[in-house]
Amino acid sequence: MNTEPISLAAVVEIPWWDQLIFFVGEITLFALLLMLIVPIIVAIIIFISIHNRHFYAPRMLKAGLVMSEGMSKAICRLLGVEDQELIAFFIRLHNTLSTTSFEATNVQERAIFIPQCLRAADCPAHLTPEGLVCRRCGRCEVGVNIDRLEKLGYRVWIAPGSTLIKRMFKKYHPKAIVGVGCLMEVKEGIEMCDKAGIVAMGVVTIKDGCVETLVNWPDVYDVALLGTEEGEKIN
Repeated sequence: MNTEPISLAAVVEIPWWDQLIFFVGEITLFALLLMLIVPIIVAIIIFISIHNRHFYAPRMLKAGLVMSEGMSKAICRLLGVEDQELIAFFIRLHNTLSTTSFEATNVQERAIFIPQCLRAADCPAHLTPEGLVCRRCGRCEVGVNIDRLEKLGYRVWIAPGSTLIKRMFKKYHPKAIVGVGCLMEVKEGIEMCDKAGIVAMGVVTIKDGCVETLVNWPDVYDVALLGTEEGEKIN
């Protein structure tokens, strides 16, 4: 006589749709945990990186920051990292990861976008379908620096907004760009370039505003000269 106990599963067969619901529930729970754990890890690495002035696991860090930006920002605030500091960190991180690709791109395939707010308040430049055209009036530093950058082989545009940048992308197909602007402008430009498959490097202005802002031009050339003969001579 067989005295082996009969399992409950043998007596009651679980319907397939119940099994599917249970499986979906497990996946959902795992996804929710992942959405919580990843931002915590990212925020902690950012906090440590900022305080030690060193990028830890940079590629993983950027991917995690892109995936969980909102939650990572909230946790960073709890750790004492302000939004502006986090954006500046993101730009530095992106520049670090993009340097090799930027250096490998021929200068003739690069472009530089300068914000119109760098010009003088009484600037006589006129707007064209390709942005503002500098008249080299000497009222600001833009004209002389455009000349130098163009001698290096760059296409340079004074951009009144992101619409022009997109239009120049479609018309000239640059493979790499240097974007100059305030923190948010540079961040948004980097994200736009990432989507378009264009290598981007950002340079943040040292004075914000809508009129007569300032950029540290040596910072622009530190980036612009990467991968060039002139840059190798300096280094």
